[in-house]
Amino acid sequence: MEIQEIVQEQKLYFDSFATYSYQFRKSQLLKLKQSIVDNQQLLIDAFKADLNKCEFDVVSTELYLVNCEIKYMLKHLKRLMRPKRVRTSLINFPSHGEKLCEPLGQVLIMSPWNYPFQLAICPLIGAIVAGNTAVVKPSAYTPKVSEAIAQILSVFPENYISVVLGGREQNQTLLDQKFDFIFFTGSKEVGRVVEEKASKNLTPIILELGGKSPCIVSRSADPKISAKRIVWGKFLNAGQTCIAPDYIFVHRNVYDAFVKEAINYTKQFYYQYNNLTSNFTQIVNEKHIERLRTLIMPEKVVFGGNIKGRTIEPTIMTDVTFDDPVMQQEIFGPIMPIIPYDNIDEVIRYVNSHDKPLALYYFGKIEAEANLIFNLVSSGGACWNDVIMHFTERKLPFGGVGESGMGSYHGKKSFYAFSHEKSILVKSRNKEIPLRYPPYTDKKCKFAYKYMGYKPKSH
Repeated sequence: MEIQEIVQEQKLYFDSFATYSYQFRKSQLLKLKQSIVDNQQLLIDAFKADLNKCEFDVVSTELYLVNCEIKYMLKHLKRLMRPKRVRTSLINFPSHGEKLCEPLGQVLIMSPWNYPFQLAICPLIGAIVAGNTAVVKPSAYTPKVSEAIAQILSVFPENYISVVLGGREQNQTLLDQKFDFIFFTGSKEVGRVVEEKASKNLTPIILELGGKSPCIVSRSADPKISAKRIVWGKFLNAGQTCIAPDYIFVHRNVYDAFVKEAINYTKQFYYQYNNLTSNFTQIVNEKHIERLRTLIMPEKVVFGGNIKGRTIEPTIMTDVTFDDPVMQQEIFGPIMPIIPYDNIDEVIRYVNSHDKPLALYYFGKIEAEANLIFNLVSSGGACWNDVIMHFTERKLPFGGVGESGMGSYHGKKSFYAFSHEKSILVKSRNKEIPLRYPPYTDKKCKFAYKYMGYKPKSH
């Protein structure tokens, strides 16, 4: 079907109320889960073709997170759908309130290329459990994975869930349609276009973007464990992770020890007999290879730096300054700039003078310093003594702030993100307080002042 026809058919299907019941939503989750299982090898092969990702990486960073989201929703969906009763104030006595979550309607989900499966399917799970129809638009940069997603979702009729493949032309056509909600994950540049298009129809949106996420290794940090976790998080998916530690502030007291351990763990994780492992993730395309090439300063490289085809070695750069090219944009590649610092105040000032990051990481034992950083530096999310892993917790909402995005999801937050929480006041049929009705006497006026806690005017 053409895009316009898909949108029209989905509107008709949604208007039939077929997606509203608990049983329907649950059955669609189970259908999705089974289709993923049936097409698992297809997906693994697709990741190998597009990004050279090994099977473990696909299972741990894509399938695992989707599976966790499905399991969470199957367990909690009935409770999430149940109307929530709330107490009301004296002014409405006798009454009670209810909060009822209703579907938003037709949803557009636009996903990126760096984690193309889970960043398409996790939002889709939210759309399903909230009772919506959905159009999924995966990235054209990972064509094999996008085809696998289309195959997995082919178990659903197109008037319920549809996949649109293609590039900019298809993106443009989709954004010209009137949806009830848009969920976009990708770059800030494209995010601005999505927001502009959505504003024409007053369409609500969630934007999951990115930015330069700082990592701080304090003087009280253990250089060994800090380097181990940061190296893993930085070079995961060849650095093509929106919440990867982008640049590393390291206190001078532990600077040399941290650099040494970072090099040791990079060798241990990604090299065999001094050769880069054959399953190190590739950069998505030549355009990004050339962009990353300009960020590497050979005179500051203490490890790596070589480029072969679409593979960039894990690269560690030391004594990086704020004026270096690598500090002027989000890296989104396997380049680790390490910056020495003396005072935590200078770190806070630097981070706060730039766009709010999607993630913030702190390593150290000093609770007062950690609290200072987390309270004074705004970020989408944060970890203390780890990186990236806050993304894996279903009970922790994930999302950006400021330039790094708007809105959040994961777990119950996904259900609410794709729902409208409708407020309902349920009033007694015959009993009420007559205060609100005319005539408005002095006695009523005095009572109103007293109820608000104000002193009545003197007459």
